[in-house]
Amino acid sequence: MARGFTRWEAPLRLASGGFILQQALAKRDLPAEGAQGLHEFAKAAALPWIDDLDAEEFVDLLSLGEAAVGGLLLAPFVPRRIAGLALMGFSGLLLRLYWKAPGQRQPGSITPTPDGIPLAKDVWLFAIGLALFVAGSRRKERAGRKARKGDA
Repeated sequence: MARGFTRWEAPLRLASGGFILQQALAKRDLPAEGAQGLHEFAKAAALPWIDDLDAEEFVDLLSLGEAAVGGLLLAPFVPRRIAGLALMGFSGLLLRLYWKAPGQRQPGSITPTPDGIPLAKDVWLFAIGLALFVAGSRRKERAGRKARKGDA
């Protein structure tokens, strides 16, 4: 496995990983009322299973998850397929919030309202994750074909 980022991959991983890691670090100092608001929004909108967590636990776990995803993206030794899967999972949960939360989309449309723009932008994170995953899968596929040719 090659070490480091390819030239096309580096800007995608550095920008998305740096942004997500910064957001994770910012949540560590979230005041109690901010944590409560974030917890209530997530629970009501799309994540009812977090009802058993109190707001501070939820924000701590969210911050930890964001830090893990950001770290995977920033670490040059993590294969792009793994980084892509992590980013797709993370951004997929954010897009679920966008899709389910009231007031985020224009009625009967996928178009965001002004309130929905902060969550709708996560479609770009999902696209970056998909690009990393597909590129990593194609690379593995090519390596497999080369190995089979060598065996013949």
